[in-house]
Amino acid sequence: MVKKLSDKLKESISFHDIESFRRKYSTEILTVAALAIAAISSAWDFFTGPKLSIFLFTLTTIIAIFFPEPVQKSIRKMYGFFQMQEKTTQLILGAVRIVVAIFIPFVLFGAFGLLAGLAFHHYSHQSEQMGEKSGNKASKHTSNDEHD
Repeated sequence: MVKKLSDKLKESISFHDIESFRRKYSTEILTVAALAIAAISSAWDFFTGPKLSIFLFTLTTIIAIFFPEPVQKSIRKMYGFFQMQEKTTQLILGAVRIVVAIFIPFVLFGAFGLLAGLAFHHYSHQSEQMGEKSGNKASKHTSNDEHD
């Protein structure tokens, strides 16, 4: 039986559970922290303003939408490089990502723009393929009569 949310909240989370979660998802935690820090740094004009971050995010998204193959190859190489590193090196790279988020957040937003463009390109084509497989069920009107 599924526990209610209130029952789950009453139970305490052990330190071991938190530590194992941190070890398993440390790269993702550092990436989310870097993105949040970049948003704060950019929004409050710490070193660069939001204009450059928004511009670079938009520009890299457009580039990834129009040129998905070369962008996808370069991103796969980059993430392949990160995944091949030891855990300590990954943590150092995560710390570097946080420093970049503080001082030059537009670089981080540019990288996320590439990912957003690839995701848009991928899911738009996937939805088109799903529409073709369903046999175009959206069209219920089959007669050739014109209607006002």
